[in-house]
Amino acid sequence: MSAFTNIAFDPALPWLLIGVLAATSLAAVSYALWRRASGVSWRALALAAGLLALTNPSLVEEDRKQLPDVAVVVIDDSPSQGIGDRRKQAAEAEAAIRERLGNKPELDLRIVHAGNPDGSANGPIEDGTRLFEAIDRALADTPRERVAGVVLVTDGQVHDIPLPGVAAKLGGPVHVLLTGKRGETDRRLVIEQAPSYGIVGQPTSITLRVEEPGAAGTTASVTMRIEGGPPISMSVTIGESRTVPFVLQHGGPTVIELEAAPGEHELTLQNNRAAVVVNGVRDRLKVLLVSGEPHAGERTWRNLLKADPAVDLVHFTILRPPEKQDGTPIRELSLIAFPIRELFEAKINEFDLIIFDRYRRRGVLPTAYFQNIADYVTRGGALLEASGPAYATPLSLARTPLAEVLPGKPTGGVQIQGFTPTLTATGRRHPVTADLPGGEAEKPTWGRWFRQIDVERTAGEVLMSGVGDRPLLLLDRIGKGRVAQIFSDHVWLWARGFEGGGPQAELLRRLAHWLMKEPELEENDLRAVANGNRLEITRRSLKPDTRPVTVTAPSGATREVKLEEAHGGREIGQMPVSEPGLYRLTDGEHRAIAAVGAINPKEFADVRASPGPLTPVVEATKGSIRWLSDGMPDLRLITPPRDTSGRSWIGLIAHRDYLVTGVRQLPLLPVVLVLTLLLGGLMLAWQREGR
Repeated sequence: MSAFTNIAFDPALPWLLIGVLAATSLAAVSYALWRRASGVSWRALALAAGLLALTNPSLVEEDRKQLPDVAVVVIDDSPSQGIGDRRKQAAEAEAAIRERLGNKPELDLRIVHAGNPDGSANGPIEDGTRLFEAIDRALADTPRERVAGVVLVTDGQVHDIPLPGVAAKLGGPVHVLLTGKRGETDRRLVIEQAPSYGIVGQPTSITLRVEEPGAAGTTASVTMRIEGGPPISMSVTIGESRTVPFVLQHGGPTVIELEAAPGEHELTLQNNRAAVVVNGVRDRLKVLLVSGEPHAGERTWRNLLKADPAVDLVHFTILRPPEKQDGTPIRELSLIAFPIRELFEAKINEFDLIIFDRYRRRGVLPTAYFQNIADYVTRGGALLEASGPAYATPLSLARTPLAEVLPGKPTGGVQIQGFTPTLTATGRRHPVTADLPGGEAEKPTWGRWFRQIDVERTAGEVLMSGVGDRPLLLLDRIGKGRVAQIFSDHVWLWARGFEGGGPQAELLRRLAHWLMKEPELEENDLRAVANGNRLEITRRSLKPDTRPVTVTAPSGATREVKLEEAHGGREIGQMPVSEPGLYRLTDGEHRAIAAVGAINPKEFADVRASPGPLTPVVEATKGSIRWLSDGMPDLRLITPPRDTSGRSWIGLIAHRDYLVTGVRQLPLLPVVLVLTLLLGGLMLAWQREGR
């Protein structure tokens, strides 16, 4: 506690009126002096006493409590501080600051750690190093008149730097103690332009650049991997942009990894890697539907495919086979000739899916074209065959070159009786049929079908069975392509709602998407997706799998995660994650990549220690920048208007702000004194005039 004394006035009249009275009194005294009147001095004394009494002066004593000034020291704990000796330099600087300023009662020293790798101190780490947010939190309860200054212990790579005008309102200087070394060099890979979306099967591109100080004009090797596939190497001139083309193979997200070979002087290899997630979108799906003869289910296929605006449907129904000779002239027929050569030779590879619905050999398609279809499947095409009664006869497709890709061989029998399609054990785990509405129970609540073609399974997986557990739905992979067969032509009964119907639309949609290799319908697959700060892992398999999954974080750290059995052929697990970037997963057979947060975080965009980013703020606040490699500067408390830094020291401002805890007032002109001066002066003036 300390006392302070000053004089305060509490006028009885407005200051303007007191001023008028003072001017009038001064004029009267001046006139009396000009006339050489006697007793003027005593009258002046009386007037002065009266005017002074009207101002009511008093002596004020204040009890003041000295408030400490606040100094904020921010220690950068971001991942880039782990390079070289930076973290050690920061720790030594923090210890020196605590030693020199920690025991000063007139200073409130607040040391804050920000940019922690787990992101807890300054928000998501993918947003970069955010030190000024930490400063704002530390000074939230402090008026700017008490801010002695801010000291940043960092490598200079800060990503929330305010404008110089805003920083100047902090109330004190900003001093920067730089970790690292002068003249650091580092090679880094920069993605200049990358698409968010691309059309499946169409070429798209990424524009990249390799930067390395002092190496402009030389070349660097860059490797690209698509979905963890084989590496594609290329040579890139350092400092120059290069456009790299690629083709998306499926819909949904595709992760593209790029990595530049290490340079001669590397601070870290993390910014040599970059990744891009491109979402594949199918432009228009081209589907060829060939109906062997009109039947009740033909409209079901057509309505289903036409209802999807993303599908370009080419549908042909064979109404007039070559053996039909009724004498009608060709020019009088309104039928469109079947363009077999154009469809099955010239443009067959343009179709994403070919469907044969109740087709039978009638001499329309030559044998060579069936071989073209088989080759189309082997090269990566998709074929769906919905069998009718003809599949069990000598006119079956199984008696064409298609037999080499069809997984069901007819036995010659046809079952004509009511049955409810049932999921097999494999079907309950396969994504095409797992979790179909109404199929959860042991006996599905679906309507019955009344015809099934007897076949012998020669390959593939049976997902649905019918009469006597005979195969009803078969799926198989042939070379790079896929084939599906439905051994009944009564799926249309579900579409009509017979006996409650069934999930025909969902089943056929999943079939088509599986045939076209949509990733979400892969039956043996490992996937992971980030949900907040957790990585959720899902493995789909047709048989239970107890193998753990090994997860490799962006930093290289590994961890095993055990998955638990779930319904629908899935095993699931999860693990907490804190690092942004790409996580690689494997169970020994399957591999997956998951992107967490910003896969190319700002934190590693440029890891060279540099004063450049913080220079405008330092200049606006009249602070200073020092390299810790040159030694720790002295710290001083200074009073304005002194400089805030010198050759070997940095200064914090001592504002010496205080809090008034008590006030006492003592009148300087008591009433008795005022009356004595006023009356005494008048009486002496009258006495002088009466002589």
